[in-house]
Amino acid sequence: MIGLISATAAGATARDRLAAAWPDETRVYDGPSVRDAVTAAFRECEQLVCFLATGATVRLLAPLLAGKDTDPGVVCVDEGRQHAVALLGGHAGGANALAQAVADVLPGCAPVVTTATDAAGLPGLDTLGLPVEGAVAAVSRALLDGSPVTLHADARWPLPALPPNVTAPPEDGAAGAGGPVLRITDRVVPPGPEEAVLRPPSLTVGVGASRDVPAAEVRELLTRTLAGAGLSLRSVTELATVDAKAGEPGLLAAAEELGLPLRTHPAGELAEVAVPNPSDAPRDAVGTPSVAEAAALRSAGEGAELVVPKQKSAPEGRPAMATAAVARRRPRGRLAVVGLGPGARDLLTPRARAELRRAAVLVGLDQYVEQIRDLLRPGTRVLESGLGAEEERARTAVAEARAGHAVALIGSGDAGVYAMASPALAEAGPEIDIVGVPGVTAALAAAALLGAPLGHDHVSLSLSDLHTPWEVIERRVRAAAESDLVVTFYNPRSRGRDWQLPRALGLLGEHRAPDTPVGVVRNASRPGEQVALGTLAGLDPATVDMMTVVTVGNSATRTVAGRMVTPRGYRWQA
Repeated sequence: MIGLISATAAGATARDRLAAAWPDETRVYDGPSVRDAVTAAFRECEQLVCFLATGATVRLLAPLLAGKDTDPGVVCVDEGRQHAVALLGGHAGGANALAQAVADVLPGCAPVVTTATDAAGLPGLDTLGLPVEGAVAAVSRALLDGSPVTLHADARWPLPALPPNVTAPPEDGAAGAGGPVLRITDRVVPPGPEEAVLRPPSLTVGVGASRDVPAAEVRELLTRTLAGAGLSLRSVTELATVDAKAGEPGLLAAAEELGLPLRTHPAGELAEVAVPNPSDAPRDAVGTPSVAEAAALRSAGEGAELVVPKQKSAPEGRPAMATAAVARRRPRGRLAVVGLGPGARDLLTPRARAELRRAAVLVGLDQYVEQIRDLLRPGTRVLESGLGAEEERARTAVAEARAGHAVALIGSGDAGVYAMASPALAEAGPEIDIVGVPGVTAALAAAALLGAPLGHDHVSLSLSDLHTPWEVIERRVRAAAESDLVVTFYNPRSRGRDWQLPRALGLLGEHRAPDTPVGVVRNASRPGEQVALGTLAGLDPATVDMMTVVTVGNSATRTVAGRMVTPRGYRWQA
């Protein structure tokens, strides 16, 4: 919950705007006084937005501070609503992200973030999505200073780009020169004085249990099992068991106390998992020869390794009631297919920006890379190529993700519309994670400039016959014409393809009047933008090229006050 506190009428106006934008996430604190309101919100909320001066907010917060790991994130907004200042808890409290979110809601407001890593465009070690421990401040300082940082990783996890001064040790195993170390491991290792450790989400713990097993017995077993194998609890992502134990109170309580989800599997699925220590007892009780080992491996997924075989609990004076086993999952690469929109920076979505910052490898058409190069983190590896290499880019992006990297594959508009998503997803298998990021399409950008031509049923068609036979394209154009659909033509005309557009317009003309409105938009939202509104009979195809989108109205489309409008067909009731 986000607490909102204000002291003036102007602050209350901005406060209420946030409350309206985030009705389920915010709570307004009035209180007898501003101090009382801040105190109550600080104790009850995960984040605060104070419409107060930073000095006043600092004085009010000072007696309440306990520690960066527990204090809420605090953002201050000035009286003129010009700045949203991340004042407290930039990373741990989420204040940096909250400042950006506040600025997105309040017109003319800009986020102010002073956290060193964020200001320098570097990923903070506590923002990588992994638990971190050890000498975080020392390693972060080295990252900022550009000092050499040695990276030791047990496996490749899809992290954001790390700056160029972070390098792996030589493959020949030669000893390094010492200095700061960033280690990625699920193993418990004695940390050096300048060593930060990231805990990857690599381990799953399978648990078998008798009826009415005590939660304390389960916790003790898990703690002892992990400690005996030298593994960190912070790398455990879940507990796993058989469906028959889904409601076992001791398991549920232990999972809650450890802060882990409890995942269950059908006995039939677990019975199919090959394990080193099958047993008749669980087969007779729940229908599978293994619960702990099989559940650990099943949850860890394909390619998982059983790193700790079945262990039994050791209560005093009675038989064991719990078993546990640990599996290590194979890291999965991550491929984000990102739509950049039509070109204007303000039409690039916040989610797309976040994925560009999240990537360690960027793959894209060279001209699109140039549009967003300034948004990439230092150290991002860029793989760019020219026109005509779409399938090669798709294969490259998938290969990089298979190698364990965090990859962003970019396309203009929406990457799933005449762009890179389809060839990439046709190449990718289940071994990598796929994230789709929608973008504003060329058809939508052009429609907004023309008026409301897509107000009713519509279709988008590409006139490029490089990948689709013209016979197929013509059949689709005929169908759209006969169906009286508004039609948006992509790839309408190039120097080598100059007859397809006149042919398509002729097919539409067989079913539509000569004065049917037609919109022609070139370079929508980019430099050199041109917008023209004419008719089906009056359109000169020579004015159209590959940077143009052509939208042809249906029988109901009209020109109203110089705008192209297709009525929705509402019938208003008196």
